[in-house]
Amino acid sequence: MSSERLPLRGGRGSQARPIGANIPEVVEVYNGQAPIFILKDGTDRVRGKSAQSNNIAAAKAVADAVRSTLGPKGMDKMLVDSMGDVVITNDGATILKEMDIEHPAAKMIIEVAKTQEQHCYDGTTSAVVIAGELLKRSEDLIDQNVHPTVICHGFRLAAERAVELLDSHSISVADEDTLAEVAKTALTGKSAEAVKSFLADICVKAVKSVGREDDGERAVSLDDIKVEKRQGGSIKASTLVDGIILDKERVHPGMPRAVTDAKIALVNSAIEVKKTEVDAKIQITDPSMLAKFLEEEENYLKGLVEKLQNAGANVLVCQKGIDDIAQHYLAKAGLFAVRRAKKSDMEALSKATGGRIVTNIDDLAKGDLGNAAKVEERKIGDSDMVFITGCPEAKSVSVLLRGGTEHVVDELRRAFDDAIGVISVAWEDGSVLTGGGSVLAALSRDLRIYAEGIGGREQMAIEAFAGALEVIPRTLAENAGLDPVNTIIELRKAHAEGKATFGVNVFEGGVMDMQVAQVVEPTRVVEQAIQSATETAVMILRIDDVISSKAVSGGGMDGMDFDM
Repeated sequence: MSSERLPLRGGRGSQARPIGANIPEVVEVYNGQAPIFILKDGTDRVRGKSAQSNNIAAAKAVADAVRSTLGPKGMDKMLVDSMGDVVITNDGATILKEMDIEHPAAKMIIEVAKTQEQHCYDGTTSAVVIAGELLKRSEDLIDQNVHPTVICHGFRLAAERAVELLDSHSISVADEDTLAEVAKTALTGKSAEAVKSFLADICVKAVKSVGREDDGERAVSLDDIKVEKRQGGSIKASTLVDGIILDKERVHPGMPRAVTDAKIALVNSAIEVKKTEVDAKIQITDPSMLAKFLEEEENYLKGLVEKLQNAGANVLVCQKGIDDIAQHYLAKAGLFAVRRAKKSDMEALSKATGGRIVTNIDDLAKGDLGNAAKVEERKIGDSDMVFITGCPEAKSVSVLLRGGTEHVVDELRRAFDDAIGVISVAWEDGSVLTGGGSVLAALSRDLRIYAEGIGGREQMAIEAFAGALEVIPRTLAENAGLDPVNTIIELRKAHAEGKATFGVNVFEGGVMDMQVAQVVEPTRVVEQAIQSATETAVMILRIDDVISSKAVSGGGMDGMDFDM
């Protein structure tokens, strides 16, 4: 390397650079002195209105991507990943999860859908569309020189007020019929819509079976509803089982196909000859010794089977493996055995049958056995499955979903998950709201009145928020092929006349009473959608500087000269 050094920019400790070298865009200049480089080469920085408009545009693009899926007349999306796998769905959360999105602001919008899915199981598309519309409206306000923090404050006030007003619109859940209508509303617009009454009935029974009420508090653990999918047959072949379905088959053909009045042993250790914990060597010098050794192994396994019999078990569900010889003796004893059951299945079986999972067969007692009316192996589609039914006071149930093709079954599963989710939320909270955009239209009207009493520039933000809520009824109308302007005018007129439960009639056009039409959704769904959409919109609006770091080619500090 030449000893000649070029003049350097920067003071002590700064990165040395030859005069005339490309200076990065992001520099700070103090009092006319030489620039001090703060950011690495390759770092992108977008500031001010450009940053805001970029972020808003990205968020709007995500919202527009799912907008056409909203409502009973919404369309589906086909998502093809890099491996060529296809997903066909109109579930907002699934669409956004499967999309490969890079923009950081767009990723924040996806978080809205995730949060909505985790807490409410439905309303993901609505939440994302509201967030996109809030940002769109705020962009107009920014163009009018309203400061983003003022907009944020106005949005927060509006969201708080909207959530307070929800109580006045809520309807208490009186009976199972209301829960069934909640499920039907969630299923409307999905591929399973044709059989929504059938599915809704299954969903309500499943949730009611696993729901628990303690001291007036209701709780549903959806993990207690086990779902199995099988392609082949129609959707109407789907069934609810008051017990557990195992995607397994008998370990030995000599075992009975069905056992009535089943006493079930749940074992999570292998029914095999145990290996020594340390390396051991057995020296056999005589053929009779080998025969004796094998006989001893056989006797050990035979003894395990006898212990099961002595405890009174006629069905064995084992979490680990079962030796071939043990299978023979189990079949000979007339026991029905399943091996390598999943841990989740074992826990579900324990809840459903009242049995206790034992680690050591020696400890197995009669009191540890689970009870079921029947255990049988049935052929479902191309493979066998084990049905454990007739469980007294089952705290866990199973649902078998059927459909013509794999894609149909997958979409049915997503629709089913949404339906049981909203039923559980409605049952836990004990309140629902009318759908069809009726509540959001009512909130929009209430917020406009509320804005008049606020004053200042926040009033403009609250009015923008009120307008943004109307995006849901407008989108419902658009997706149904109706005139959105006329629909919104009709809806406003109905609400001005005090008809607070009127929403968009997507099937016949115009507006109608959603309470009469029995279009209802859980209060929590709307509340969470408003809150998470507002919070995300506020977060994006407050960003005025985006600094994107990129890896510098050349390997970090190597080759850098510093002025010492």
